Amino acid sequence: MFKGANLFLRSEKFLTFVSIPNRSLWRNARDRFFQNSAATGGLVALFLVVLFALFGPHIAAWNHEDIDWNLLGNVREQGAPSWQNGHYFGVDELGRDLFARTAQGTRISLMVGIVGAFIAVVVGTFYGACAGYVGGRVDGLMMRLVDILMSIPYMFVLILLLVMFGRSMLVLFIGIGLISWLDISRIARGQTLSIKKKEFVEAAAAMGVKPIIIILRHIFPNLMGVVIVYATLLVPSMIIYESFISFLGLGVQEPATSWGVLINDGASQMSYGTLWQLLFPLFFFVVTIFSFVFIGDGLRDALDPKDR
Repeated sequence: MFKGANLFLRSEKFLTFVSIPNRSLWRNARDRFFQNSAATGGLVALFLVVLFALFGPHIAAWNHEDIDWNLLGNVREQGAPSWQNGHYFGVDELGRDLFARTAQGTRISLMVGIVGAFIAVVVGTFYGACAGYVGGRVDGLMMRLVDILMSIPYMFVLILLLVMFGRSMLVLFIGIGLISWLDISRIARGQTLSIKKKEFVEAAAAMGVKPIIIILRHIFPNLMGVVIVYATLLVPSMIIYESFISFLGLGVQEPATSWGVLINDGASQMSYGTLWQLLFPLFFFVVTIFSFVFIGDGLRDALDPKDR
């Protein structure tokens, strides 16, 4: 990477010294990202959702566990959103404040999606990069192991982990992450097979640089664009996995909640005319998914080595 450059401009009478300002690759990527209006809008929307998850429970007039006994028997008529009684999003079928529960569900769903995707990306990228760079029989053996693991129903493995080690958030984070790294490992391996033939990788190997250093310093940065895009697609997938597990009663347990639990409860009450129970958590769910997609597209365009 060039730290800067000096340029001399000559004419018949004078010599001019021009200093070109330093421009890093990350600064150029940042500028390209913020020139993408869709990616910038997705980043702002995601930032607002995160703020809601962090501060929503503190500004709610009710706790997510409290029951408004005055509305418990009359939720359909008087449980709609109202600023007068402090139920900004209304109440659910048990008289609990939907604003507080949506804020808590947003926090838990984002944690499950981001942490699970992070674990899957780290494990899958490192595994695939190692297999692609080493090659030969080691590559074949590692990829056959991936094929065998992909043939096992991932949801069965996750349910088995939750039954064996207990229904806790930590086991849910680790379980979802460790069963979702297989696809990204194959993507990382395919990209590594082409990257390791580049001149800078061959030069590093000829200089005696250790393979692990080459993978970390040369392979990983060039995988970043593909990995980030795939990670943005993994986050909503993680949320969907968690929702299904919670629906089976093995995921988030009461009184805690998540988007999946809230959407499932709201859908079951649609026939009674309480649409607010479905629309509010569904709104945050859809906005978050589109935000991650737009941000991923923007980061892919900004970090694409061909655009540098």
